[in-house]
Amino acid sequence: MTPQIRKIVTYDEEVLVEGFKPADPPWRMFAVAAVVQNPWAGRFVADLKPEIMAYGPVLGALLTERMIALADSGAAIEAYGKAAVVGVDGEVEHASGLIHTLRFGNHFREAVGAKSYLAFTNARGGPNAPIMVPLMDKNDAGRRSHYLTIQFAIPDAPRADEIVVVLGGATSGRPHHRIGDRYQDLKDLGHDVDNPAAV
Repeated sequence: MTPQIRKIVTYDEEVLVEGFKPADPPWRMFAVAAVVQNPWAGRFVADLKPEIMAYGPVLGALLTERMIALADSGAAIEAYGKAAVVGVDGEVEHASGLIHTLRFGNHFREAVGAKSYLAFTNARGGPNAPIMVPLMDKNDAGRRSHYLTIQFAIPDAPRADEIVVVLGGATSGRPHHRIGDRYQDLKDLGHDVDNPAAV
C-alpha cells in the first residue's frame, strides 16, 4: 500500500528587503508539497490506521529529502513546520491523520536535528486554497523571531478526492526582529524562567 502522488510542488521565497531595509543575509522560506489521492474520500472509514502507517513513512522521507536538498543541509534549516489540506470529499481528520504521526514527522525532525515539535495546520479546501505552513524554531519553541508562516496555493489542488501534504522551513527568523521572546515577557511578569516548574 503506497500513496498515489499526482504531483510535487516546490515553493521557495527569498526576501531581499523587509520593512524598507535590506535583509542581510536574505530571508529564505521554502516548502515542498505532495498532492496525494485521498484513500478515504467520499465515505466514512472508521479505521484510518492502515493507510496512515503505510503513507506516513513514504511521504515523510520523500518530502524531507527534497527539503534538505533545497536548504543544502539539515543544519541550515532553523525553523520548520508542516501542513495538510484535504479536498472537499474528505474530512479534516484525513489531513490530520497523514501529518500527525511520528512515522511522518520524525524524518524531518531528525534530518534537521530538532528538539521542538513541528508547528502545524490541517484544514479543508478546494483547488487554489491557501496553504498555510506555520514555522517555529526547531530547538526553542519560545523564540519569537522564528514564528513564521509560509503561504502559497496550488491552482489545481487539492481536488475533491486529494490531500496536499506539506513540509516547510526557513534558514533564519524574521529580519530585523525586535519583539523579544516569551522568556523576557515571563521575566517582566516576575517568573523564574530558569525554573520551568515555576512558570
